[in-house]
Amino acid sequence: MLKKLDWYIIGKFMRTFFFTVLIFSMVSLIIDFSEKVERFIESDITKQIIVFEYFPTFLLFILGFLWPMLTLIAVIFFTGRMADNSEIISILNAGVSFWRLMRPYLVSAGFLFLLYLVGIHYLVPLANAHRTELERVYFSRGRDEGKTSNVHFFVAPDTKVYMTHYSKRDSAARNFRIEQLADNRLVSLTKARSAKFIEGDPAVWRLENYEMRTFDGLHETITIGGKETLDTVLNLRPDDFVDYREQQSALTTPELLTQIRKQRERGAGNIRKYEVELARRTAEPFTIFILTLIGLSVAGRKVRGGMGIQLALGIFMGALFVFLSRFASTISAGTNLPVLLGMWMPNIIFFAAALYFVSRAQR
Repeated sequence: MLKKLDWYIIGKFMRTFFFTVLIFSMVSLIIDFSEKVERFIESDITKQIIVFEYFPTFLLFILGFLWPMLTLIAVIFFTGRMADNSEIISILNAGVSFWRLMRPYLVSAGFLFLLYLVGIHYLVPLANAHRTELERVYFSRGRDEGKTSNVHFFVAPDTKVYMTHYSKRDSAARNFRIEQLADNRLVSLTKARSAKFIEGDPAVWRLENYEMRTFDGLHETITIGGKETLDTVLNLRPDDFVDYREQQSALTTPELLTQIRKQRERGAGNIRKYEVELARRTAEPFTIFILTLIGLSVAGRKVRGGMGIQLALGIFMGALFVFLSRFASTISAGTNLPVLLGMWMPNIIFFAAALYFVSRAQR
């Protein structure tokens, strides 16, 4: 049950945190505007889109990126002021243990944890999707890294599609091939010199200059279409050939899980970046508790020179966490290191640091 002391500290925590969010948001907007002002002028983007669409989504992206760091800075700032005003010493001298003092901090961290959890799984990805779409439309158009040459897809567990080239401009493919398998044996092969995606209900791939081969043991049946066309329904759409560099961060967690399952079924080789993103969204929210403990332990002691050193240490540790988190994402995506181990490594390191600081905190 929360006491007056708890509500006092929770109030200070929340006010300081959201004030810190406001300050960093303003600074981030100014920096981003100064970097993109020439792009705003040269592109066709309107003022309404900049103010009501681009900047709000950019702010959600930045806050999702810096939320744990802002928590640490807020804890150090208001706890340092309490220590400087001898409030922490008075609380401890009144018989309140350091572990009891942690309660309101952890309750506040739990509230921020829930906000961050919802944001990082749903709100931030939606904002990223809209922001990156605006950037692709108005600022840069060449960031699609989807493969278009020698493409292999498993469109079903027993159906494989291959093409030598795919054109995103007109959704057409050359040297199109469909292989049907049964018990790891090829039972049907359909080849076409060209194929084109036709939107409709259902959407189909229209094959031209095709031939069909069916295999039954040693017997083979060949059907040559000649100038006729053949429409076939496949679990393959033009969107499957699009792979933007930041695509995984623009998918909500349910969409991310669907994408991972879909890519696994197709035997795609770019699945790891989606797994890394999913693991990051699970690991990073727990960092809020760890950084809160570090902030309380560091700033709870009254030091000479005021809060300057404590704030500098807090900003340094927050920046270090951001660096380690990005580094872990890069390493996990590009090596054979287990994804969960790679993404939880910053938390493990900072939890060890938190235990060290808590053991040396003022009692």
